[in-house]
Amino acid sequence: MAEGKLERLPDLAAELVRLQVDIIVAGNATAARAASQATERIPIVVAGGDAVGTGLITNLARPGGNITGLATNAVELGGKWLALLKEAVPALARVAVLSHPDAPFTGPALREMRVAALALGVQLQSLSVRDPGEFEDAFAAMSREHAEALVMLPGAAFRLHRARIHELAARSRLPTIWEGRAAVAEGGLMAYGPDTVSLWRRAATYVDKILKGAPPGTLPVERPMTFKLVINLTTAKALGLTIPATLLFQADEVIQ
Repeated sequence: MAEGKLERLPDLAAELVRLQVDIIVAGNATAARAASQATERIPIVVAGGDAVGTGLITNLARPGGNITGLATNAVELGGKWLALLKEAVPALARVAVLSHPDAPFTGPALREMRVAALALGVQLQSLSVRDPGEFEDAFAAMSREHAEALVMLPGAAFRLHRARIHELAARSRLPTIWEGRAAVAEGGLMAYGPDTVSLWRRAATYVDKILKGAPPGTLPVERPMTFKLVINLTTAKALGLTIPATLLFQADEVIQ
């Protein structure tokens, strides 16, 4: 495992190639890109991430090469995250966006979010963090700029440090929105994104087809069909927020 250190991915991918594994399953496009740079022979099944936007493939219907799987797109979700925050906090005027500088979708996601922010009447404050030691400074910058909510762009590097992010967000009284449910179960306010359980199940069907002889390049890359909204009411109460009933009605899961 890379343990959130993206710079380790090339070495880990190279090790899998040396072990002559039959298939590499990558949890996101960043990991899949490292694997694709290590091998053009071993099939790669990606279980998430923007495969097209990151240049892994050029065509969802016929990806070609040795890569197939599932393609999610954080770029397309950015506007939805802002809209959900605005619904939760109607007076919201300034939103911080925290990203990892090496995440390939950060630039496109921010461009899409700026368009959505203009329509919603909110301003964005973009911040990037490469090292855990930079979290404190990032949240201090949010406070200086009077951010009222925080969008966490997806990133494997953040996964190991969610507890610290939740702590700093609570101290700053910032409602947060994430892509995955796990972050909300641990203390985030909301999450909206693809159902990760169904993604991994679908990825398993790709592995099965390839092991039975299907060339990966002929298997169409799927987009997720199921998205879930999760809200943590305990976090909302701690922040002094009353989540509107209309938003609660949309939730697939409410954590109390």
